[in-house]
Amino acid sequence: MKPLLRGLVPITVVLLAAAACGGDSASEDDGDIRGDTVTVIGTWGGDEQAAFLEMVKPWEDQTGAKVQYTGTRDINTVLTTGVASGVLPDLAGLPGPGQMTEYANAGALKPLNDVLDLPTYEADTAPALAALGKVDDQVYGVFIKAAIKGLIWFNPKVHDYSASPPTTWEDMLSQATTNNPGVATWCLGIESGAASGWPATDWVEDLVLRTAGPEVYTSWYQGKTKWTDPAIKNAVQMYVTDVVGKTYGGAQTAVATNFEVAGDPLFAAQPGCAYLHQASFITGLGQFKNLQAGTDYNFFPFPDINSQYSGAVEGAGDLFGMFHDTAAAKSLMRYLVTADAQDIWVKRGGALSANKNATSYPDEISKRSAQILTEADTFAFDASDLMPTAMNDAFWRGMVSLTNGSKSVDQVMSELDTTQADAYTQ
Repeated sequence: MKPLLRGLVPITVVLLAAAACGGDSASEDDGDIRGDTVTVIGTWGGDEQAAFLEMVKPWEDQTGAKVQYTGTRDINTVLTTGVASGVLPDLAGLPGPGQMTEYANAGALKPLNDVLDLPTYEADTAPALAALGKVDDQVYGVFIKAAIKGLIWFNPKVHDYSASPPTTWEDMLSQATTNNPGVATWCLGIESGAASGWPATDWVEDLVLRTAGPEVYTSWYQGKTKWTDPAIKNAVQMYVTDVVGKTYGGAQTAVATNFEVAGDPLFAAQPGCAYLHQASFITGLGQFKNLQAGTDYNFFPFPDINSQYSGAVEGAGDLFGMFHDTAAAKSLMRYLVTADAQDIWVKRGGALSANKNATSYPDEISKRSAQILTEADTFAFDASDLMPTAMNDAFWRGMVSLTNGSKSVDQVMSELDTTQADAYTQ
């Protein structure tokens, strides 16, 4: 982690439902941008890409400018190479705050203080997320949408946990066996192209947060706590033993299964698993998007492991930055942070708005997800997204090796220690 980011404290009591970004949409200040094109690169494909394109269409209609979007799962490599070569899109979805800081320090990202209506933006934004978009008091990234991670999804037609969800880790594992005899505890899929492994990093992050607590969690992503530290190693071993070891289809199936469809066995005629651990956005992916919220699927929050850290919630968001400060690019950035823009995605499902004034959630499931953010005692931002690029990439790769069994916990932790020794000194 760069020194500038070390000073940030993204673990805080959540004050707003999800981050909020304020600002003007297209205005006379933009000048005449009709016929201009804004190039955008992001990680979204399929339905998510369709949602983004629907989101920007009113801006295109209003301004006469166009968005040229390219989706890639290899966003780290594309942007790192682009920063070195100077060949970059106008706007991009950034891999995370850690990488954002690297790009800002390299002089590639443009500051947004004079692009946004800053007083409105800061008034409407949850402090933790506002801080994560800053480097040296300059705004370089804004959150387009948010997500709650670590939700436990289930099929209520098999067993309905809604009235009395498990409150501890041991109870959750026990109920999976009792209520779903002969069925695997977990559905798991960690394939995601060049980003394969990230769903497993989410697992480890949740386990670190709930076994070791927010202070260790922060020290870990900042590179101060080693991977071989017992607190981190214990969480990783729990993932291997209690998750991979209890996974539908076994380890090789988990590695080969794309995260978008990992939960589909929940809904098979003969269900393959009791639970799926995934973020709130899963409702817009796989079979979830074709099913009825509350009737065909539901969730309960990640249960306590160490009661000392009860109420901790992990979350993340889609962070956008600007590499070219053209009039059209600035106009689009102002539009994307508005409630009107983000409400378009919210209505489709599978997303929590980054703007607190966008509230058109399509079902009670989405509303409950937002409520969890509102009522969280502790909010921790996705740890891997806060790590430097080299550390983040090594974490992803290490989790693939752990999941498929090609390397042991000791081997992977030692390798990640080696990466850590270099990644935070660049």
